[in-house]
Parts: sequence; structure tokens; C-alpha cells
Amino acid sequence: MALIVQKFGGTSVGSIEKIQNAANRVIEEAERGNQVVVVVSAMGKTTDELVSMAKEISAAPSKREMDMLLSTGEQVTISYLTMALLAKGYDAVSYTGWQAGISTEAVHSNARISDIETARVKAALEAGKIVVVAGFQGVDADGEITTLGRGGSDTTAVALASALHADRCDIYTDVTGVYTTDPRYIKGARKLLSVSYDEMLELANLGAGVLHPRAVEFAKNYQIQLEVRSSMEQEKGTIIEEEASMEQNLIVRGIAFEDRITRVTIFGLSGNIGTLSTIFTTLAKNRINVDIIIQSMTDTDSINLTFSIKSNDVEEALNVLEKNKNNLPFDRVETESGLSKVSIVGSGMVSNPGVAAEMFECMAQNGIVIKMVSTSEIKVSTVVDQKDMVKAVEALHEAFRLDEPAQVKA
Repeated sequence: MALIVQKFGGTSVGSIEKIQNAANRVIEEAERGNQVVVVVSAMGKTTDELVSMAKEISAAPSKREMDMLLSTGEQVTISYLTMALLAKGYDAVSYTGWQAGISTEAVHSNARISDIETARVKAALEAGKIVVVAGFQGVDADGEITTLGRGGSDTTAVALASALHADRCDIYTDVTGVYTTDPRYIKGARKLLSVSYDEMLELANLGAGVLHPRAVEFAKNYQIQLEVRSSMEQEKGTIIEEEASMEQNLIVRGIAFEDRITRVTIFGLSGNIGTLSTIFTTLAKNRINVDIIIQSMTDTDSINLTFSIKSNDVEEALNVLEKNKNNLPFDRVETESGLSKVSIVGSGMVSNPGVAAEMFECMAQNGIVIKMVSTSEIKVSTVVDQKDMVKAVEALHEAFRLDEPAQVKA
């Protein structure tokens, strides 16, 4: 008997018909003789609708009360799915995040899981029940309901799989797996048979929306094999594991992209050794994520500092900088919005020099201006005008031959 954790995203449980379909997928696994824990998201656009209604009441609603509100979305889904399983003759029980023993840090709207007490879930499994758990939520040490932020149900599923020592974690979604790039934008996008944890983590961090980075981190740290697969179609998905084992390694495995990026430049900063630490510590304390960073010295030994952030964070970032100007004096701040980030990812880049040069040449040939660059061992990211985003992805997808059929390893 194996223990399988299944996760169904919002689009996979977006209607009663889809919930019935999810119940059938759960039953298929139970009929194989396996114990099953199911993690679900809120139905369809429920979370967006709840946020919209809250903002009709307050432009800046309390984060505590928002967690109280948003946690109800997943509770609706667990009830419906459990009812469906019971109606089909299968013993099942639903638990909220805190009933399932999920403890988090004391942060509202973007908490991290700190511990999972699995006794209650294990007892239900031993009693022969299918356990249905609300994703995206937990409780802190003071008993306050918290939510895990974007992609929180993915994280819940993988964390539960780790805590329960599950044999596998299946992520059911509205696509059939992880693609070389987003198939909604690029017709030639191809499903990958397997992807390494490191490649998936880069893709997730760089804008690929199939899995949340925290979920991939959990899977890598605890060696939980993931499979991303369709909730509607009966076909194999994409295996995410330590080393991609099913395809011959391409140098570039995928292309991620993200719009609504803003470039921020701070002019005339002090050249003191602690300046950078002060700025980025201040931004981090205010939960502003900074991405690509470029520093340049001026003739007067001051520093001009440029970095990219999500456009949604610009107003807050500027407020934070202004409030802390006494601690980090500067001349002025300039911003440029209407940008996007386009990145290539592949573990084969480590041992194949010249990949960045090939990327830059491809973009130059297509008249795409590169405004910022960031690299790691397995990725190269560029910031370009948003109007050039899809054009850049199409050109790179063709240049690195990502639309060609996979060569399966013997």
C-alpha cells in the first residue's frame, strides 16, 4: 500500500462537475489500494471575488481579517469534494489546514509552514478514510488563522507529502504537464517528460505558473517526487525529480517570462561599504522582493544602483526609500515601467559555454533591446520592453529548438 498526496488547483475544482471529476480521480487512486490525502484550492475565481468584495468595504483591509475571509474559499471546496466521495460510497473526511495540524509563522497573507502535526491525518488514514485537506492555510502559535500566499495549496500538498513520508505527490491542473514555455502564448510549446528540481525551481521563480517556488523547494529538500498532470485528461504528466531522467538533456530546457516589471534606479548613494546592505535589508523587511541588481560607481565615488521589482511593489518601494532617506541618503530615484523579464533555463548550460552569447545574438537579430541581465549556473534572465516579450520568447524557443520532439533516454 502506497501513500499518495493529490492536489487539485482552482480550475480543476471550479464547478460541481469538475469536483465530481476530481472525486473520480481520487477514487481511481484509492481503488489501486493506496491511502490518499487530497489537498484542494478554492473553486475557480473564488479568491479573486472575495478580495474584490473586501475592497468594496475597505481600500486597505486588515490582513488578519483577509486571512479569516480567504481561508473560507478552500473550506467550501473540501466540503463539496468530501460530499462527492461519500455519495459515491467512499469513506472520507475533510479538515481545514489547522485541523490537519499545519502550523505557520505569525505572518498574515504570506506565512510559511513551520511544522505539521500529522497524528489526526494518520489516524483517519489508518481508519480507511480518504483525507481531504484545505490548502493555502494554517494557524500560528497564537491560534490565528494564516494564509500562505500565492501558490499556497501547492506548498501545502508538498509539505504534507513530506511530513507523511508519502510515496508520491501528484499536482493536478488544467494543463497536461510542464511545457518548454507557456502554450497559451507559443504554439510550438512542447510538454517535457521530466524536469529537475533545480530547473523547475528556476522556471517557477522566473514566472512559470505551473508550480509555486516554495512547493518545489520542499520537494527538493525532502526528495518528494512530483508529477504535474491534467485533471481532465488521462495521460502521463511531467515528472519533477533530482535529475531529469526521461529525456536526453537539452542545453536549454525551458523559457519563462513575466510581465509588469519595473526598473528602479537610485542615484547618488554613498559609496560606504554598508550602503547596499542597508538598502536591501530595508526593502526585505518590508517584504519587497528585488530581482536583478546592477551597481555602478561614479566619478565622485558615489553609487548609482539599479534593480528590478514587480510593478505592483513600486509605490511601496518608493515610500520605503523616502521614509529611510536619512539612513541611506541619495539624490533621486527614477523608475521605468512597461518592462518584462524573459529567461532561459537548463542544467545543460553549466557545461556548455556560449549559451548567453547565443541568446543575446538571437534577440539582437530580432531587434529586441536588452535593458538588464542576470545569470546563474542554469539560467540567463533579461529585462526587455513588455511589447517585445512574446516576440523574444518565440525567437528563443525556435533558436534553441525547443519545439523539436523529445529524444527519450534509453
